[in-house]
Amino acid sequence: MTALWRDRRARFGMLVLGGAVLLAVAAPLVTNGPPAASTDIMHTRFLAPLSTDPGGARHWLGTDRLGRDVWAQLVYGARVSLAVGVLSVLLAVVLGTVVGAIAAWRRGPVGIALLALTDFGLALPRVVLLLLLAAMWQPSAGLVVMLLGFTGWMAVARLMHGEVRGLAVRPFVDAALSLGARRRRVLWRHIIPNALTPLIVSAALGVGSAIQLEAGLSFLGLGVQPPTPSWGTMIASGRDTLVNAPWVATAPGVALVLVTVACALLGDAMQQTSAGG
Repeated sequence: MTALWRDRRARFGMLVLGGAVLLAVAAPLVTNGPPAASTDIMHTRFLAPLSTDPGGARHWLGTDRLGRDVWAQLVYGARVSLAVGVLSVLLAVVLGTVVGAIAAWRRGPVGIALLALTDFGLALPRVVLLLLLAAMWQPSAGLVVMLLGFTGWMAVARLMHGEVRGLAVRPFVDAALSLGARRRRVLWRHIIPNALTPLIVSAALGVGSAIQLEAGLSFLGLGVQPPTPSWGTMIASGRDTLVNAPWVATAPGVALVLVTVACALLGDAMQQTSAGG
């Protein structure tokens, strides 16, 4: 962790992600009220950033067409976007780890079938598959988590497959088997823990990608549905007001870029640190 903190990329990524998580957790304390709250729409709609409405409330990032506070939507939307990104990546990592480890450890028809399934999933365009599946059910945050998880495990499975195959020929595996340890125990107790480092790096990179995909689905109306705030829905609601109220779409857009870049930089730094160690 100390070596990782010395890396400027990792330090930037951890500070940005830590700040986003802190704001999301403390959303009720750092906002003026619920994100969907609006009083007098005629007098509070499209207020510029740092403006004060007739009721005396300060709007740090302005308001949208319905008089809702953009800062409150941004902070509460961080809860949804970050939660969807993290949960979907966790689901993908779990599925990919199980499939990849079993495919590498069990030779024969089982391993071949799992690898064929993985390669088939990798051959499908993920964005097109997401749009197709999202259009088949009622959009919701839970659905987005499931879709991103079940369409993102294939790369993790391939990564785990290669790691397990490489670790399976190491001397400590032969030693454990020669001492009478069961093959299943050797796999889950000795091999997989030693293969977690590249998975953690892959997960850090995957969170940013998942947040982007969630924002894209929500932007198209296939993800999180209003009035639940999400960075994607905020960008969609502000796309028609870029001329007269650019802050409505700019604020979530900047937040999305910062978090995505932070995840990428953190993942790159972790990969370099693990390779150097």
